[in-house]
Amino acid sequence: MDFDDYEQLPTASVSTHMMAGAIAGVMEHCIMYPLDSVKTRMQSLTPNAGHVQSVTGVLSRMVRVEGVNRMVRGMGPVVCGAGPAHALYFSCYEAVKETLTHRNTLNNHLAYFAAGSVATIIHDSVMTPVDVVKQRLQMYNSPYNNMLHAAKNIWKQEGIWAFYKSYTTQLSMNIPFQSIHFVMYEFCQSITNKDRSYNPKAHMVSGGIAGGVAAAITTPLDVCKTLLNTQQAAKTDGFLEAVRTVYRLGGLQGFFRGLVARVLFVCPSTAICWSTYELFKYLLQNENEERVEEIIGSNPGSVVKSAVSSTALYVPFQTVSAMHRPDENVIPAPP
Repeated sequence: MDFDDYEQLPTASVSTHMMAGAIAGVMEHCIMYPLDSVKTRMQSLTPNAGHVQSVTGVLSRMVRVEGVNRMVRGMGPVVCGAGPAHALYFSCYEAVKETLTHRNTLNNHLAYFAAGSVATIIHDSVMTPVDVVKQRLQMYNSPYNNMLHAAKNIWKQEGIWAFYKSYTTQLSMNIPFQSIHFVMYEFCQSITNKDRSYNPKAHMVSGGIAGGVAAAITTPLDVCKTLLNTQQAAKTDGFLEAVRTVYRLGGLQGFFRGLVARVLFVCPSTAICWSTYELFKYLLQNENEERVEEIIGSNPGSVVKSAVSSTALYVPFQTVSAMHRPDENVIPAPP
């Protein structure tokens, strides 16, 4: 299977990307959730939550003092939000990318950046309120019993704006994060997977490296986002105020609190996410090819008729086939 075959067919179905993206997002966040809790604790500016500075120290103290279940406290809103957010993210990314590259509106790299930016705006509009509830539950001595209790009290005491205080900060972090992420992923793929075929090991390694580099670079913005979400140490209303507060309480080092935990969380998360997503693309690619070959092999005269009822499957396959077998007769797609 070559690069064109692998990349083109699965993008025909929005539902494919939504399903693959949703599963990848939930798996990514749930599997690595304990490290996410550690990262949030380490980024806290309150002394009682942040006096232990190592990842293992925070994790062991959390389990010893608060119990094993504390590691996964706040996972509920993530499960509820990550699926829809990632479904929208991947489907939007593929749709915008396809539109821009198909019409030759932009250079491919600019098209990927534009598609990633639009997808990030939509993704963060769903995940920002989820992160607020999640991080309130993750904090040391959290006063909330569960996600509904947290959401209800935040709404009642702080208003709906509290759920979106960090939205602009989230965007200012995630747009460069995703840009670095995609650039690094493509760069790593050019080294580990030059023919751009389905290669689980290459996808996992490339995804992990890309996520780790992007996470390290954007950690200062993540610290500000955590402060805005949790409102610990000081009541903070905007990005600039968050920057001043972090610097006042922690100095320059304060912007890199939880750096190791963030990299350890994001690196495997993006490896899992890319591996899952590429796996679904590969499986659906094979399924589509087998179905078309079965139709052609069993009754060649019914190909056009069958294609009418499954145009999304038939047309891309014939298009790709024509690209690689120009001398062969290809049955035309239905009008």
